[in-house]
Amino acid sequence: MHAVVTGASRGIGLELVRQLCARGDAVLGTCRDGETRDVGAWQALDVTDPASVAALSAAHSGPVDLLVCNAGVYLDKLHQIDDGFPPEMWAHTFAVNVTGVFLTVQALLPQLRAAGGAKIAIIGSQMGSDTKAPGGSFIYRASKAAALNLGRNLAAELLPEGIAVGVYHPGWVQTDMGGTAADITVRDSAEGLLARFDALSLASTGCFLTWDGREHPY
Repeated sequence: MHAVVTGASRGIGLELVRQLCARGDAVLGTCRDGETRDVGAWQALDVTDPASVAALSAAHSGPVDLLVCNAGVYLDKLHQIDDGFPPEMWAHTFAVNVTGVFLTVQALLPQLRAAGGAKIAIIGSQMGSDTKAPGGSFIYRASKAAALNLGRNLAAELLPEGIAVGVYHPGWVQTDMGGTAADITVRDSAEGLLARFDALSLASTGCFLTWDGREHPY
């Protein structure tokens, strides 16, 4: 299998690359700096830059069996409603977490179509669910809600072409984003996510699942 993982410089993305390589898959990891890590092949990618996304597609013309859209930002964690959440933060977060997903899928459609039975996995968050709305983190929550909606619509659009799409909550993970008090390790999250990607099919396309296989309400 040939996989592409975006936002793979560290954390969940890098661990997904490592685990895919360990089981024998051919993996391309992307990161903004383009520096090579200890496993896989690497290419620079800024998902907010259409030219960068186009360059990714041009450089890899072969089939892609699995595209993992992992690139994301969470910039408004500690912001307060009285004076936080500036407009430029809204724009950048949506450019990465929503538009960047769409641009990457769009650019790699020829490779996904060529694979036959390809899969797209979007790393979402339970914070984008309508059932998780305690206030705060307005920008991140809104962007992940939009990414969930995008995934559902991509699933409907690409179903006739035999391409399955799933959205996944990776858990509260011990990363730079999740913090040291988080519930699970990067290794456990990535292992669970890979099991979910393997199980994704046209029968389950449009799903929203947790890393350990539970259905998450939208």
